Amino acid sequence: MEIIYNNIHVIGFDADDTLWVNETYFREAEVAFGNLLSSYETLNKIDQELYKAHIKNLPIYGYGIKGFMLSMVETALEISHNNVSAKTMQAILDIGKDMLEKPLELLDDVELVLKELSKKYRLIVVTKGDLLDQERKLEKSGLLDYFHHIEVLSDKKEGNYSRLLNHLDIKPSEFLMIGNSLKSDILPLVNLKAHAIHVPFHTTWVHEQVQEHETNGKAYKTIKSLKVLLEML
Repeated sequence: MEIIYNNIHVIGFDADDTLWVNETYFREAEVAFGNLLSSYETLNKIDQELYKAHIKNLPIYGYGIKGFMLSMVETALEISHNNVSAKTMQAILDIGKDMLEKPLELLDDVELVLKELSKKYRLIVVTKGDLLDQERKLEKSGLLDYFHHIEVLSDKKEGNYSRLLNHLDIKPSEFLMIGNSLKSDILPLVNLKAHAIHVPFHTTWVHEQVQEHETNGKAYKTIKSLKVLLEML
């Protein structure tokens, strides 16, 4: 399927696992959390209960590390029947703080790509998560000067993107979204008749995975790295 990108005015970039490493740290935290509570349940059961708590709490806490920390605390209390020690609780908080303090690791060729594309297009960041955490990561990234606008959404559904496009005062056909999540970064835009390019990351959160039938017939491209954008745009 041939897709033409000659009418693009604004390019949106997802942040976590598109510009820099993120999901890897959540997987590491889940392992550390499981090990802390392994005297109460199997690692598989702990992982399942943490995932259920995290998903259940998304409407309350939103996306991001702080909500994940609260879900770890809740899961620890439930699995231990409220017997978890203060020492273990402190260790859980330390897991979350360690995640917040991780050094920011840019993915390959990110700055090169942004530098070149910013000469031709208006670039924006479109991410979800905790506002303070995302602002901190953007500041640490050294990439802020390449972006015209930063948008931290509560979620990435069609309605969220429609409001963003209205705010930017552009037509869907003039917008291109770049991201690693088919569910959040690609399919909602395609459904709005905007453009989207999928750049997979080696780890995908289960909540962000989609079934093959959901992508059938959808007009988007998948590329192996951000650098390929320079050949396409």
